[in-house]
Amino acid sequence: MTAFSLEPERLAWCAELRALATDRLRPLAEKGEPGRVNRALLAELGRLGLLERLFTSGALDLCLMRESLAQACTEAETALAVQGLGAHPVHAHGTPAQRERWLPAVTDGTAVAAFALSEPGAGSDAAALELAARPDGPSRWRLTGEKCWISNAPEADLHTVFARTTPGAGSRGVTAFLVPADRPGLTGSPLEMLSPHPIGTLVFDDVPVTADDVLGEVDRGFRVAMGTLNLFRPSVGAFAVGMAQAALEATLAHTARRDAFGGKLSDLQTVAHQVAEMALRTEAARLMVYAAATAYDCGAPDVPRRAAMAKLLATETAQYVVDTAVQLHGARALRRGHLLEHLYREVRAPRIYEGASEVQRGIIAKELYARQPAGQAE
Repeated sequence: MTAFSLEPERLAWCAELRALATDRLRPLAEKGEPGRVNRALLAELGRLGLLERLFTSGALDLCLMRESLAQACTEAETALAVQGLGAHPVHAHGTPAQRERWLPAVTDGTAVAAFALSEPGAGSDAAALELAARPDGPSRWRLTGEKCWISNAPEADLHTVFARTTPGAGSRGVTAFLVPADRPGLTGSPLEMLSPHPIGTLVFDDVPVTADDVLGEVDRGFRVAMGTLNLFRPSVGAFAVGMAQAALEATLAHTARRDAFGGKLSDLQTVAHQVAEMALRTEAARLMVYAAATAYDCGAPDVPRRAAMAKLLATETAQYVVDTAVQLHGARALRRGHLLEHLYREVRAPRIYEGASEVQRGIIAKELYARQPAGQAE
């Protein structure tokens, strides 16, 4: 396999995932309440073995799962992805006791995970986070502050929480903690957002944590966060590609059968060229996502740049493709319940979360200049 083609076995698996999403996951998603954790949907993802694959597969398979699910059921895709994002630090950096306590419940869908990094004053600038972890004796701290725009909050059962253990140290003074939902002093509230999946705030009022709750090393939590994001950023791009593909397929079907101006919409060169552009951009984004995921799986040194490029190109492409699809469908695409109305609400958020497009451009530029030889003559 290369980054530019998939083996027949993987293609068949993707087709199977799309069928499962249509037949078994979408009916459960439709019964869910917008803005709330759909535990029945999570449980079905667990029964299908997809949550377990979050921790046993590589980055490319993660991308294929997210792209395939997104084509048929964005709610299932997002439930899977957020579960992985919240629990991956436990899988990658947790102690044996932490993994034994939480990962079986995460993989069968009975425990809901959350990744708590963003704050009201520290979104794109994650290193500026202010949630304080104040010492409370040897290897003990008290967490005080607020997290905001956290997927699965406030309903999650466990949270990967990033807090400042060394004031004034920037990214070097952050520690990752595993914080169960039943810790005293931890509360939260839901936020009404454009996207339909659950998002909320978390408030920490002297929440106790100890060395047993640390993920990785004290003051090295930013590495945990960035390592997790380097894995998941290409797969955010895969989510976007899946939405773009769904919008493209809907547009192909609509323009081929829609009567207009004495023929079909697809007979109009302007329309046909727009559809061709949608397909071109979607395929380019897909290839960049696959390449970034393959680089991660191979341990390539330029993963941060590739991951940023993949997320940036794919999410911006999906916004263009879905918007163009709405335009070609006309007013019917704006009716509540239409596929494109749903995708139009879903497609906006990925350009912001896990690093906004502007942040991705900054990462790309930083990585490029870091490779520039010092003192090179003009």
